Amino acid sequence: MLEINNVSELMEIQPTIIRFTQMLSRVLKVDAEVVDSNLVRIAGTGPYSQFLGQKLTSGSRLFRYILETKQEKTIIKTQADDLCADCTSRDLCDETAFLGVPILAGERCIGVVSLVAFDEQAQQRIKDNSALFSDYIKHVAQSVVSNVQNKAKQPHGLEEVFINLIDNMDQGVLVMNQDNSVKYGNQPALRNLNLTSSDLNKIKINIRPLVNCKNKLEGQQHIISLGEREELLVGQFYNSHAHKLFLMSFFQPHNPVIAYETNAVLSEVIGDSTGIRHIKSLMTRIASSPSSVLINGQSGTGKEVIANAIHKLSNRAAKPFIAINCAAIPDQLLESELFGYTKGAFTGASTKGRVGLIQAANEGTLFLDEIGDMSMQLQAKLLRVLEAREVTPIGSNKAIPVDIRVISATNRDFAELIARGEFREDLYYRLNVIPLHLPPLKEREGDVPLLVNYFVALHCQRLGVANPGVTKEVMHSLSHYSWPGNVRELSNLVEYLINIVPEGAPLSMDFLPPNFEKLKPSVAVEAAPSMSGVSLEQMEKHKIEDAIKRLGNRKLVAEELGIGIATLYRKLKKYGLN
Repeated sequence: MLEINNVSELMEIQPTIIRFTQMLSRVLKVDAEVVDSNLVRIAGTGPYSQFLGQKLTSGSRLFRYILETKQEKTIIKTQADDLCADCTSRDLCDETAFLGVPILAGERCIGVVSLVAFDEQAQQRIKDNSALFSDYIKHVAQSVVSNVQNKAKQPHGLEEVFINLIDNMDQGVLVMNQDNSVKYGNQPALRNLNLTSSDLNKIKINIRPLVNCKNKLEGQQHIISLGEREELLVGQFYNSHAHKLFLMSFFQPHNPVIAYETNAVLSEVIGDSTGIRHIKSLMTRIASSPSSVLINGQSGTGKEVIANAIHKLSNRAAKPFIAINCAAIPDQLLESELFGYTKGAFTGASTKGRVGLIQAANEGTLFLDEIGDMSMQLQAKLLRVLEAREVTPIGSNKAIPVDIRVISATNRDFAELIARGEFREDLYYRLNVIPLHLPPLKEREGDVPLLVNYFVALHCQRLGVANPGVTKEVMHSLSHYSWPGNVRELSNLVEYLINIVPEGAPLSMDFLPPNFEKLKPSVAVEAAPSMSGVSLEQMEKHKIEDAIKRLGNRKLVAEELGIGIATLYRKLKKYGLN
């Protein structure tokens, strides 16, 4: 019999099937649907997430065919297939491709798992990966069947099926309850975290996104706190009734362990090099002081990031942080921007006057970037503000008291400017009460991988795309580049790479500009041999062959490749390897 008390075997484990279907859709990036032998929809994503538990009233021809023949069916152009010719819903059908696989329990077909495309992109994914998708579905479906058959003997059958599904996934999965306590992790997840199953009960695990995203993206980078250490992983959260699932991506970033940072503001200053650690320590000590700070560093090193962090750490954090680039604005305009003006103060002035940025920053922080480019006239007026703690708008005779902390920044040599008479020495001493030197990126050993991962997450979030991952070769080359434009140059390069990398491909050496080619690793990173003009399947086959020759053990090969043993067996069969 295919039913038990009029309820199908699949319906009895519907919550598990729903979770499985949602994960399947996310992993393969197409919609998925599961129906039982009675043509009742057990689970579905996208438009098929509605009307669960109801029998299909239309569009069931393909499912009937698979249930009767017990054979899988792939259709790339649905409306052109013979099976769709007499369908009453043919003209209203939005499906562009279909891949259906029977769920077989011995000689019986107890249901169908299908992948469905509704646009050209998803259609192409099914077309290009039909054999791989089919193998993947069959593999996981068999674990469902195995547990269905033994369910009567297991009082906790639902949990057993759920855990078995997760254990047979090639991707790392953490199961968490609603208070974020980790209840279970499969072997790929434990490998990614360098933990054992017993460790999960001993340490506190917290997961937070590296960059706060308004949109929940696939493959978002997360910082996972493991007791006193933190690591970076790519993955996504999914809600599932009383549990949350954290599904890890196949490709994980190659980077050092992140230093544990208890302060949320300091965690925004990306870096763990000696120089950055020293600056973070100094920032915490000077944050509450009202004294002026002068940040010196090359262009693009992130001086405004440091200034903003000092403001957030101070008791002025709830008040304004006003930033202005003194080199980007002409002198006359800069004066009116800083000091403000009254009605009719000069030709073209607003009839209502204007509040200057110094006054707008009252009780907060004023950040003056590239202060070394300010004219001598404005320097004299700024000095008056710092000494008297009051500002006089242009066209006014009335001084307005202000309570501000000034943080300034420059990439210029003040000793040289003062010697040439281009900067007031008395103003310099007013600004340079607390000096901070921000090192160039080339001197920040170990910080490039952290910054690369941060900018990949940031620009993926801004562009609304999935995290592509970065190869070891690329990370090595970026780490050994001199970065004349510092952090700003690195950010711009990562944004460029995110824009040009094809979907599903990692950021590899092929996408880097020519000036990085000479930095390609030789011994430090095991680079694959030249594969110009070679397909991805040939590259994959070569990688598996190489691992087999070196390791001679299938379990070790699977671990090195970051895939499950079942996936390795499928690939060995696919490529005809022993």
